[in-house]
Amino acid sequence: MSEKEHTCAHAHEHEHASCCCGHDHDHNHEHGEHKHEGAEYCISCGAPIGEGVGHGRSMARISWAVFGGFLILNSYLLPWIFENTYTFSAELCAFIGAAVLALPIIWTAIKDLAEGRVHMNELVALAILAAFTSGDFRTAGIIAFFLLVTIIIETHTASGAQRSIEELIRLTPHTARRPDGTEVDVSELSLGDIINVRPGENFPVDGVVVKGQSAVNQASITGESLPVDKNVNDEIYAGTQNLSGSMDIKVTRLGADTTLGKVQDMILAAEKSKTPIVRIIDKYAAYYTPLILMLAIITWWLSGGQMDRVITLLVIACPCAVVLATPTTVVAAVAAAARLGILIKNISHLELASRIRVFVFDKTGTLTEGELSVAKLAPADGVEPAELLLVAATLEAHSNHPTAVAIQKLASEVGIEAGEVADFKETPGTGVEGVLDGKMCYVGRAVWLEKHGIALPSTKEEESSGMSVVFVASEGVLKGWIGFRDRIRQESAQAIKELKETGVKRCCMVTGDRSDVAEGVAAKLDIDEFKGDCLPEGKVAFIEEVKKTSLVAFVGDGVNDAPALAAGDLGIAMGAIGSDIAINSASIALMTNDLRRIPMLVTLSRRSNIIINQNLAFGLLFVICGIVLSVFGLLGPIAAAVLHAASTLIIIFNSARLLRAGEDARQEQASWRRALSGGDDGTQTQNN
Repeated sequence: MSEKEHTCAHAHEHEHASCCCGHDHDHNHEHGEHKHEGAEYCISCGAPIGEGVGHGRSMARISWAVFGGFLILNSYLLPWIFENTYTFSAELCAFIGAAVLALPIIWTAIKDLAEGRVHMNELVALAILAAFTSGDFRTAGIIAFFLLVTIIIETHTASGAQRSIEELIRLTPHTARRPDGTEVDVSELSLGDIINVRPGENFPVDGVVVKGQSAVNQASITGESLPVDKNVNDEIYAGTQNLSGSMDIKVTRLGADTTLGKVQDMILAAEKSKTPIVRIIDKYAAYYTPLILMLAIITWWLSGGQMDRVITLLVIACPCAVVLATPTTVVAAVAAAARLGILIKNISHLELASRIRVFVFDKTGTLTEGELSVAKLAPADGVEPAELLLVAATLEAHSNHPTAVAIQKLASEVGIEAGEVADFKETPGTGVEGVLDGKMCYVGRAVWLEKHGIALPSTKEEESSGMSVVFVASEGVLKGWIGFRDRIRQESAQAIKELKETGVKRCCMVTGDRSDVAEGVAAKLDIDEFKGDCLPEGKVAFIEEVKKTSLVAFVGDGVNDAPALAAGDLGIAMGAIGSDIAINSASIALMTNDLRRIPMLVTLSRRSNIIINQNLAFGLLFVICGIVLSVFGLLGPIAAAVLHAASTLIIIFNSARLLRAGEDARQEQASWRRALSGGDDGTQTQNN
């Protein structure tokens, strides 16, 4: 039983989404077919969105409510203006108005019954029919009007995912311009095509800059308010905005494969998921309506057949406030998180974030920049630096590890070309090996080379200063070692501090670097516990050990940390923009590398839990008190309808406060970054 099935009288209508993000269309739309000028199209399948079926039904309901409400109002005005001369006309207006307002509600209830379901819709329909049978058409009309207004509000609120997706789709143009100036439909592009994007335009696809440079606004994906400079070979993402310069882009991803397409899928998945409390409501909701109907019969019998009490009971017992308590909060929380560049796969992960008491961080690429640079070449006696670098660059040319990238970059800068290597093999987290000029060569960590019987010199002094070291050997003989330095992220210390201020008990770090290097980073960041020399399985073992005593979240870069991300109770992948692995392996993906989003996530999680509990408490109290008052005749039908609509609005406005949390966090973050860029941040960016 879905969440939407319990959203009062609009349940089970199965409105077709106005874009195929939910894969629910009245018609199939192929790329490039049936597209109308000015329409917007779904990233995943190209179907039109915006003025779709759902939008049309919403407008129809509003028109229906306005027309019926005017007739009910007219039934009061005619006798008052003409001094009871038009009594019959007033009664006729009241009857027609009540019928117009009641029709969509009763029709929905009939469809439910025809499909063998008894839900909250029937309570509303029975209340209106009871008012009709009593001959009080004005009361029936007013009840129907307020309940129909409530349905419109609920439908608009429950379609939060659809509206979020439509906002994303509008960021992406459905046409692209080739360098020769001709415009083509995005669906006609292929991987490798070149397109031109002018200043002020949004990028229609993911790609790589092949010509030009510009500042790009990536706030739609990362939540980062400051523009990012893009040059040749930099990645560009669909839906982001070109601000200052014309650029030629080589297409690398299309449609649903773009980063924006993946963002779309994650928003849908999050807003369709359920929290534990919603699953409980779903489980017992089928028993609620029969219980209220039995109570209505008892009330009618004990009150001597007073239908006003029965009508009031049926109206006030419809638990819209309870049903909306969680969905409205979920929509607001997911929207606030998305504005911060935090993508949540399942809403239960958001709820879990508030209960995490231990955070385990990967070091390289997470707490540090992850962009290593060669700081020192130390060839062995009789070995030239160029020879040492040649062996290392040749083997590392087949690896994408950060040390390999740094070695290849240095070799390219000094004009050393990698040779041919045979029987290449990479052992994750330890090193690489292969045959170069008939000799077995190794590049890797000390522990790994020592297992191959290679004697190594001490590098304790360099490592204690924060330098990472890899050794190079050939045919069992050491050729030397290479030292690397990485920089601690500006945000790392602030993020750790804010996490502890939220009540997190321990912040730990695991890394494949030597313990001496890890100790230096841990000391600078106030890390409570660290472990160096960790292979991927070692990180998983560390997390499993911590999980025995506490819920644990692992934070990694999503590329080399997939096993650890999956091992934690909560996996948070940083810098997921453009990364399939990060989005697939983690529970939550941060589209930026700003670690300060993590304490923001914890704060948002706790605020959303508080608001859900507030909404549920208010909703339950409203229903219980309303039932008691109606049974004893202390509440009338019209007052019940007004209170019913008011309770729904209170729940929605209370949930909407979460949207403000996202805006406040973005403004605070922008101020913090401006302060850093304008001041001396040297202490924050020390080499580790």
